[in-house]
Amino acid sequence: MSQAIVELKNVNIYQSSSLILSDVNISIDKGEFVYLVGKTGTGKSSLLKTMYGDLELREGEGCVAGHNLKGLTWKTVPFLRRNLGVVFQDFQLMTDRNVNENLKFVLKATGWRDVKLMDDKIADVLDKVGLKTKGFKMPFELSGGEQQRVDIARALLNSPKLILADEPTGNLDPETSDEIMQLLFHICNDFNTTVIMATHDYVVINKFKARTIKTEMGKVWDNASVSV
Repeated sequence: MSQAIVELKNVNIYQSSSLILSDVNISIDKGEFVYLVGKTGTGKSSLLKTMYGDLELREGEGCVAGHNLKGLTWKTVPFLRRNLGVVFQDFQLMTDRNVNENLKFVLKATGWRDVKLMDDKIADVLDKVGLKTKGFKMPFELSGGEQQRVDIARALLNSPKLILADEPTGNLDPETSDEIMQLLFHICNDFNTTVIMATHDYVVINKFKARTIKTEMGKVWDNASVSV
């Protein structure tokens, strides 16, 4: 039986007083891979921020990873985010500490205390992204693709039900982009983790086929056809 990880019904999304997207209705199941496409300024980021609890849901109903988006507060947002992993385009790694320390920082920030459990978890996620031996490397010692893999490892630390990936191949060459896409599909298929990936990279979309949602003219279009 399918299980919705993201459910938005009759949602209107605002930035301050401006209506960005209206009458949004989306259901995304556990273990699905979905592209989120649309020109800059059409509401892609606003839609992601609503799922992430960064933008308040004012109108409509929304549920992400079992958490009601309506009425989220600064106290309850962290509980939502523990079920999410977020992957950024620019990696956002701390440059003054090595890979292990970057990952340990996130674990501590999300309530982990046991040193051995933290070490085991870090070894596990680095193994999953193919960086088993790179834990003691500093970010500047890694290639762009390796840094993106660390970012994905960081997103996996709390065994999320959902990964939101914002332009994860945006700064990478085509060969490295393919490796990152294969990794994201592997995580989706093998660990039954839902992946929502915002992207402008139509080469990737056409090569790695998946359901596509498009933001355009204030609306969200499901199963959208995408032309380069």
